[in-house]
Amino acid sequence: MELVRSGGILLHPTSLPGRYGIGSLGDEAYNFVDYLVAAKQSLWQILPLGPTGYGDSPYASFSSFAGNPMLIDLQTLVNAGDLSAGDLADAPYFPLDWVDFGRLIPWKMNLLQKAAAQFLAHADSTRRAAFDEFCAAEKQWLDDFALFMAVKAHYDAKAQREGFFGATWNNYWEKDIALRKPAAVKRWRKSCAEEISVQKVLQFFFFRQWDALHRYANERGVRIIGDIPIFVAPDSADVWANRELFRLDELGQPTVVAGVPPDYFSATGQLWGNPLYDWRAHAKTNYRWWVNRIAATLRMVDILRIDHFRGFDAYWEIPAGEKTAINGRWVKGPGEPFFDAIENALGELPIIAEDLGVMTESVVRLREKFHLPGMKVLQFAFDAGEAGGKGATNVFLPHNFAPHAVVYTGTHDNDTTRGWYEKRSEAEKDLVRRYLGRPDHDIAWEFIRMAMASVARFAVIPFQDVLALGSDARMNTPSTLGGNWMWRFRVEAMNDWTAGRLREMIDLYGRDPRIWQQPAMEAEIVADDA
Repeated sequence: MELVRSGGILLHPTSLPGRYGIGSLGDEAYNFVDYLVAAKQSLWQILPLGPTGYGDSPYASFSSFAGNPMLIDLQTLVNAGDLSAGDLADAPYFPLDWVDFGRLIPWKMNLLQKAAAQFLAHADSTRRAAFDEFCAAEKQWLDDFALFMAVKAHYDAKAQREGFFGATWNNYWEKDIALRKPAAVKRWRKSCAEEISVQKVLQFFFFRQWDALHRYANERGVRIIGDIPIFVAPDSADVWANRELFRLDELGQPTVVAGVPPDYFSATGQLWGNPLYDWRAHAKTNYRWWVNRIAATLRMVDILRIDHFRGFDAYWEIPAGEKTAINGRWVKGPGEPFFDAIENALGELPIIAEDLGVMTESVVRLREKFHLPGMKVLQFAFDAGEAGGKGATNVFLPHNFAPHAVVYTGTHDNDTTRGWYEKRSEAEKDLVRRYLGRPDHDIAWEFIRMAMASVARFAVIPFQDVLALGSDARMNTPSTLGGNWMWRFRVEAMNDWTAGRLREMIDLYGRDPRIWQQPAMEAEIVADDA
């Protein structure tokens, strides 16, 4: 993928401000796009947009294709007549600075289901035709997803009554529907017809709102960078509807699961628990499921970041039932044939490869063969224990960058830059000050300046760093449960002062893409990458 020198902001829509407990696709999302335009930011990077399950992680979704109903803007539904103003008048108090998922989800889902029922009963012919068209266009994933969510709601309610915690399709559902016996599927489609229709309407609401926001951003020169986790959640429509594509036994239980081996960060590795793909089965279909997944995501966003890129070269396979990731092994991934198939089906790949951590030569060759930019995280440049290397040879130091890269001060999995710096040793702080050649009184913005000034073509800054926030604003701490994915900012954060500082850096370091559109400059860029 060719990169034109640009700057952008990393912010998930759930973090947007607003009255009803969580960021949504309403006015504040449009205001944020306007803020990006005012700050001359031409990229908006988000996290996965799918419906979240246990732990509220966008990386553990019930579907790789569906949208998260919690992002649906309620006021837009009022404007369309699907809800009344009175429905929102008695909304409970929600905190402004974080998402209280436990209170939010039941309250908002009740309203969304009411809106969907109203739509099904009273939508005019134009909206109904648009809905029917949406259902037909998305049929290849929507039918299975809507059925999965309807059946799941039934069994989740049953498990709650029985005090059973952690009910999933392969450990709690009756065997005939868990294994998708044709008679059971037919029976459930009939008995859950109303619930299935509601699920489809919620997806219609989501995609109508997201598509409008995406179009608004594009029309103003802002491209959306989306995110695809390499692995999918075990309790998902993806696995339930496509068991033959995963390493499962005859009852749908994983035989092996995903993770990463022990390293500097963890003596026991990380046991993620995602079911692993049966790559031979995928190859027999010419990777059709993956082609569909990437194509569907590219209809929602302009550029993709693939999480855990190295898993396509080799992945850590852990026997199911292990308590840690220690007793795993490296297994060869699909490699070049996978990306050949995707490229043949979809054309040039607008993909950013998440290549953080220890990368083997074969991973680097795979990334370079398909001209995929990798990631550079500035916090890793000054961490004495980071695997990128110590001292002047650290690959995350800007003087070691290649232009075909994306630089971040930190990511959603990192502490904020201010929070990170406050926890550094004196030796590490001294290295930062000497490298910057200046004091550390404004460390988040010094890192923003370092990213913007670097040769990396894309520079993406978490919004928490723009606001110079501490560890309380961290989005996620890997391998922990609770307290993650909750951070939100207040509307006053989108102010002229921060926009002005960002705009100045865009101009100073040549990150306005419009100045690089001249033919002579384009030729220079291509020659530089060659």
